[in-house]
Amino acid sequence: MNILKTVKSILKLVLSRKSWRDLSDYVGVGKKKRIDRITDQSSLATFINSRSSHVAQTSLYGYLRTRAGTKFPELFKNPDILVSINMAKWHTWLACVGDLSVFVGRLLFQSGRLKSPDISALVSGAMDQILQDTGTPDEAGGDYSKAVEKTRQRIHTLDWSKDLDDDTIFSRSPSALFYWAPIADELKNRDEEIVRNSVRFRWIEIRRSARQLLDFDSLANTFSVSQTAEVNAVVES
Repeated sequence: MNILKTVKSILKLVLSRKSWRDLSDYVGVGKKKRIDRITDQSSLATFINSRSSHVAQTSLYGYLRTRAGTKFPELFKNPDILVSINMAKWHTWLACVGDLSVFVGRLLFQSGRLKSPDISALVSGAMDQILQDTGTPDEAGGDYSKAVEKTRQRIHTLDWSKDLDDDTIFSRSPSALFYWAPIADELKNRDEEIVRNSVRFRWIEIRRSARQLLDFDSLANTFSVSQTAEVNAVVES
């Protein structure tokens, strides 16, 4: 309970609504879009991308603000620190995309509407759509491309029938934030448990909304139609 109270206190340490909006526009992190239902690969990609962006942004900047205090806005005026912040932003976002993609895939498997190979194809397709739209940002650093491939491989090789709990699924985003956040190691070591739990805490609402918004029948039907269309196109060519 003490950890939960500490996490909640950290989440309350946020900027004003206008400051967060200005900061979000400045650093180029996606916004949390309204989605009524997830019915196809496109809406699935939009959901994964926007929610991952939201978690990555609020987790990273919330942690930085907690440690920097009133000097937080000054961090973004220092070119060297800004480089590290941008690298942390993209790696944390990528890890969030991977974690949420795995969670969605597990929900699809539990629904019984799609077979494992089809789940891999659908989730991989949504991820590829996200990564193609985003491209390879120069500010993400040289290790970003390798991280992208590891994230893709995680989806391609995952056994969807394996019983995974939420902490296991949402394990890489807390690790990415802890590793990449530009905070002195001696401070990080004190913060590790709180930082990891703060990221896990932010996923609670996202998991709830995923369960509410996923239209399993429509996803299965649209996937089947798209696969048939692809086969027909190959045959005709």
